[in-house]
Amino acid sequence: MSELPPSPLAPTTFPDLPPVGGVQLATFAAGLRYQNRADLMLAVLDPGTTVAGTFTSSLCPSAPVDWCRRHISSGRARAVVCNSGNANAFTGKAGATSAELTAVTIAQELSLKPEEVLLASTGVIGETLANDALAASLGPLRRNLRDSAPESFEAAANAIRTTDTFAKGASRTTEIGSHTVTIVGIAKGSGMIAPDMATMLSFLFTDAAIDAKVLQSMLTTSVNQSYNRITVDSDTSTSDTTLLFATGTCGVPPIQDLASSEAHQFQEALDAVNLDLAHQIVRDGEGATKFVEVVVTGAESNNAAEIIAFSIANSPLVKTAIAAEDANWGRIVMAVGKAGQRADRDRLDIWIGPEQCAKGGVVAPGYSEAAATEHLRQSEIRLGVDVGISSGLANGRATVWTCDLTHGYIDINAGYRS
Repeated sequence: MSELPPSPLAPTTFPDLPPVGGVQLATFAAGLRYQNRADLMLAVLDPGTTVAGTFTSSLCPSAPVDWCRRHISSGRARAVVCNSGNANAFTGKAGATSAELTAVTIAQELSLKPEEVLLASTGVIGETLANDALAASLGPLRRNLRDSAPESFEAAANAIRTTDTFAKGASRTTEIGSHTVTIVGIAKGSGMIAPDMATMLSFLFTDAAIDAKVLQSMLTTSVNQSYNRITVDSDTSTSDTTLLFATGTCGVPPIQDLASSEAHQFQEALDAVNLDLAHQIVRDGEGATKFVEVVVTGAESNNAAEIIAFSIANSPLVKTAIAAEDANWGRIVMAVGKAGQRADRDRLDIWIGPEQCAKGGVVAPGYSEAAATEHLRQSEIRLGVDVGISSGLANGRATVWTCDLTHGYIDINAGYRS
């Protein structure tokens, strides 16, 4: 498919991401699917780097996901290779061969063990990779390695794109003791985005030293509050991968206790990076014109609130109403009712932006449809629902993020392989 214009919700520029000690990056145009653009990304990490990862919940995972799951339990990694345009998923033994070829070749190029090389792929499902072209590209890819810098992070973020209309990056710094700790992340994702991760890849790098088990716990917590709280189209991919590498080059003493103040400081910064990237993915939702926050309160539990929130966020009727700027809040009632969680119809409250539409299960006194419609004309939308179940200290609450559903989504996906 042809290059898509930037999403109307895209940031004006790619962020100026700071270098991370112990990280080298490279890109290369292998022509595996796309012509005249980089489609391979390599990151190489210093010896001693720890790693954590989360992966798709799909029961049809890609060959790179299988490879990572087999090898990430060591908690150590020295490199990651990503290709875009071909997911290397549902490709059987041929896919496993391509994955092993990639890891073995890069390991030889870098004098590493294959199991120290992690993999990711994104793109079309069910098509085998061109192994000859892939193998011929890995040497030139390695020779392009440079220390991490703003321009190399941006190049890497562009190389992992598929239907993304803009490259995605985010960073945070935090002071731990007398040391400045840096976290940088790049991501891709635009469609096939749903909880339990989606057609999204995220690569995160920090110069902190962190025990692998602590790092894994931190990443799992962070993913649950970011990538697992977004949806574009309710579809979960075969290829979802988030990898977090800690090189330990900044000089801060190793973080080994999840309950320590240092761990809490790092967690806060990590959460901010992942939430930033997750929001960027929603803002690049295929055909999106509105960024939508859905907040549900008054539920039986936080889990119940989350299920209700996703029922609203994934509803095609709710999403198309938002696209049309139609304050048809009855569709929100429908989505609450179908969620399968306890909700008190006669205590239900609904807001579109600051305008309360329903109160106590009926139209709110003084409700102004014009005011609700005016909110829907904005690019940033907030839907609020209190389902009226909680009492006392029990007040289940959840926030998720989505986008509207326009004809642009159909246009992009109808032409994805053409």
